[in-house]
Amino acid sequence: MDLQLNNKYALVCGSTAGIGKATAMAMAAEGVQITLIARNEDKLKATLSELPQQRNHDYIVADFSNPMELKSKVLDYISNHHGFHILVNNTGGPKGGPVFSAEIDEFESAFTQHLKCNHILAQTIVPFMKEEGYGRIVNVISTSVKQPLDGLGVSNTIRGAVANWSKTLANELGPYGITVNNVLPGATGTDRLAEIIKNKSAKSGKTEEESTNAMKSAVPANRFAKPEELAAAITFLASERAAYINGINLPVDGGRTKSL
Repeated sequence: MDLQLNNKYALVCGSTAGIGKATAMAMAAEGVQITLIARNEDKLKATLSELPQQRNHDYIVADFSNPMELKSKVLDYISNHHGFHILVNNTGGPKGGPVFSAEIDEFESAFTQHLKCNHILAQTIVPFMKEEGYGRIVNVISTSVKQPLDGLGVSNTIRGAVANWSKTLANELGPYGITVNNVLPGATGTDRLAEIIKNKSAKSGKTEEESTNAMKSAVPANRFAKPEELAAAITFLASERAAYINGINLPVDGGRTKSL
């Protein structure tokens, strides 16, 4: 299937590892010109060198704990280079733990890095999308949007806020040829999952292998996702072929989520 993504510009957040990096690779393979964005310049340079070199890919160094600096850097990039047809919002999740014992600053930090930064990037990038009559915003969230996950209290709370923001934005931007959708990863083979398994193991007294097997057994597919499988879904939603898909939450979780 021709996704008709050639000559599109994409800003991919959190793109030096895991799902973000896999998404940058997948989109680049479809002819998209990628701008990576993350806080570690060395990792950005390393990822940039791995992208297919048919296009002039680039990167922006920015820390999502500082929304105003993020906005300034992206605006500066757009004024000196180009706007973006595609925005992939993807940021590492908050640390785990029960919601009751979470400190207020944990909520504030997560809200800033996820919802505030998503909103700032959308406001910064959407004017170009409107001019082009084409825009795709894909937010990488979590299956906790449909079914809260034990031990991830702050994450469950903030992910829900992002999903509602996204649905509202989809309704507002639909008339301009811009879609806004959410991809909800289940257990995916990333550094984030390794951290969750390590914490589960420490709290339960089980080995990491036992914790891993227990998590896999909760998935009908009986395995974890590969980042590339999430990237494929994100890339499709960013394409011309997905023009009539708007405002959805798409679980990519091997069937683990029990709700419809």
